[in-house]
Amino acid sequence: MKRMFDLFISIILLLCLSPLIIIIGAFIKIKFGSPILFKQMRPGINGTPFYLYKFRSMNNQKDDKGKLLPDHLRLTPFGNLLRKFSLDELPQLVNVVKGDLSLVGPRPLLMEYLPLYTEDQAKRHHVRPGITGWAQINGRNAITWEEKFKLDVWYVKHHTFLLDIKILLFTVSKVIQSEGINSATHVTMSPFKGSASNEREEQR
Repeated sequence: MKRMFDLFISIILLLCLSPLIIIIGAFIKIKFGSPILFKQMRPGINGTPFYLYKFRSMNNQKDDKGKLLPDHLRLTPFGNLLRKFSLDELPQLVNVVKGDLSLVGPRPLLMEYLPLYTEDQAKRHHVRPGITGWAQINGRNAITWEEKFKLDVWYVKHHTFLLDIKILLFTVSKVIQSEGINSATHVTMSPFKGSASNEREEQR
């Protein structure tokens, strides 16, 4: 039922939002050039890798050594507008159609985080990742990694169809209010270093 719901809603949204998607793509082409999409490998259900799609919200400006500048220096006003209303996430509807994502589930993070999770945190990969999730409506990037993972694992243990509907409805409200987009110190989230390693450092 969840998969059928994901397919139905994502296909309807892609059809209805196709004019907006084309317009955003055209603006990105003008502002940033090619490619229009940001593509990155992320872990899916059971850690199986897939390519996540997003609209580009940052330019590719580099320093004198050829290294990309920090995110906050590459995020343009247009890119910030895309992120503010989560418009950069629209291409992920294609990921839902392909079966990489669900509409609701723990957000897919970076592949290099996989060996850093505790045994409990790794349970977030027991379900298909989502465009939005329980952690997204309860703080998004404004909460700590540990808080986010606890919310993800809670969802894995308690998810139901009705809970998914609730999360989707709350997501619309959060997007309109632009809540929790940035962390306290970063444009997105500071890199995850691993809860277990942090605890060992504190004990020294």
